[in-house]
Amino acid sequence: MTALCAQENIYNLLPRVEEKPIKLPRYISTFRASVKHEIEENRAPWKTMGPPKIEVPSPKNFLQKRSKEPKLPHRKRDEGRKRLLTIPSVPHVTDHPLMGIQSKKNFINTNAADVIMGVAKKPQPICVDTRQGHKYLLETSGLVPKYINKKDYGLTPKYVIKRSEEVKRAQEEYDAYVKETLRQKAMKRLSDEERESLLQGLKKNWEEVHHEFQGLSVDIDTLPKKIRKERLEAQMKQLEHDISIIEKHKIIYIANK
Repeated sequence: MTALCAQENIYNLLPRVEEKPIKLPRYISTFRASVKHEIEENRAPWKTMGPPKIEVPSPKNFLQKRSKEPKLPHRKRDEGRKRLLTIPSVPHVTDHPLMGIQSKKNFINTNAADVIMGVAKKPQPICVDTRQGHKYLLETSGLVPKYINKKDYGLTPKYVIKRSEEVKRAQEEYDAYVKETLRQKAMKRLSDEERESLLQGLKKNWEEVHHEFQGLSVDIDTLPKKIRKERLEAQMKQLEHDISIIEKHKIIYIANK
């Protein structure tokens, strides 16, 4: 009840003047005339596709009956005769099959001797983990310590040793190459302070270019805006490449030309 009384007010009975919203002027680009001029200049009929240049079919090559059915190759006369010769002939009425052939082998005694003389298979060790009798192979369960009993357990693998030797050899070759290049061209090594200052300068330049890139308009509708966006993207990409190279290599040499 108090909420309803609070909403009622005598000033609500006075007529109110409707305020019409002020409509802002429509935005018109300053490059509209130049864009329309470029579109009109570049517009031309058949510019990309070109007029059709195809050969008109001849009226004599009309579709005939059964012309699309596959045609079988011509059958040779000798093929049927050769096929008949390869098929075995039908037995004659007077021919009798071989009957009365029996084997004197005692299969029962032979199977019994094979079982008695054979080597019994060893049962595979299993593990039962429930009262209902659920079982699984013990060898593949991970409970058998078979890996720690290997001869090479705890030793460095051969491929790791080989890779370490290759890395060490490559580093030695690189150091020898650098020393030889320093001796020939007298290259100057960049100090840590100069490297850090160069890195900070590149990052600062990237931030400035990125700030300028963020200030571009969302709608790239003109050629100058597109060229400016591509130029800023190329500058940012080059700066990112230089920063990654300097951060990756701790030692940098500069050739004195």
